[in-house]
Amino acid sequence: MGAEGGVPGDEGDVIHIETLLEKAKFYTSLCLGTTAILSVFAFLFLIPFVVDPAISTILADYESTPVTCVAVGHVYAEGLSNCSWASCKEGCTSSALRCHQILVNYTRLTFDEWSKGNIDINALEWDVGETRFFINTEGCGYPPRVNCSEFAKQYGYSHLGTPFPCYYSRTYPDMVVARYSWDDNLRHLVLSLVIPNVLFGVSIGVLSYWYCPGCNRTGCGVENTTYVEKFNSKDEDDDSLDDYDEEEEY
Repeated sequence: MGAEGGVPGDEGDVIHIETLLEKAKFYTSLCLGTTAILSVFAFLFLIPFVVDPAISTILADYESTPVTCVAVGHVYAEGLSNCSWASCKEGCTSSALRCHQILVNYTRLTFDEWSKGNIDINALEWDVGETRFFINTEGCGYPPRVNCSEFAKQYGYSHLGTPFPCYYSRTYPDMVVARYSWDDNLRHLVLSLVIPNVLFGVSIGVLSYWYCPGCNRTGCGVENTTYVEKFNSKDEDDDSLDDYDEEEEY
């Protein structure tokens, strides 16, 4: 009697464990599906804001060592017709209604060499003169990283004629920016490409393995019933009740 009494208990434990595993699989599948969807939206969001600027920066091929620049002109303008270009713009998807336009001269003499050599700024021969100066490759960004008012105060206004480090493009010599880092640019590009795609690939891979058409009773020898499918439908419940009533009448 004792041995026979232990069998139902063992079966009950097994059923309980299977139910817990089915629940865990169901909620894990829900989380993986949500992760896959969010990864797609995140990647689409990163394309215009991170991936495209990073690729443009790589194609521009900036000099990694800062050279010597000096601002020679600064104009603050308002209105779309007067802001055909801007050295700095807060927001990359809208047109600038107010803009700072800064022009600079630069020489390929590195800023460190100029600082250590005590060279007279008026004696320098400028390689490119009165060219447009941008905060970065796109000339725009979002707070707090990009603050155009602070940018204008740092390089324009009373700082005209004061040398400062800048980076010029080897591909487009007239392109000069204030901020550039090959390591940061490459890191942002790799992370933007790898993280969303890896999350999407892992999520879809696991879901495909769990719910692929081939992985069923006949294909893999394992029952692949979902947690939701374990519950009988309304029609099945009604049929079961009818069968039960017929047995009672009999």
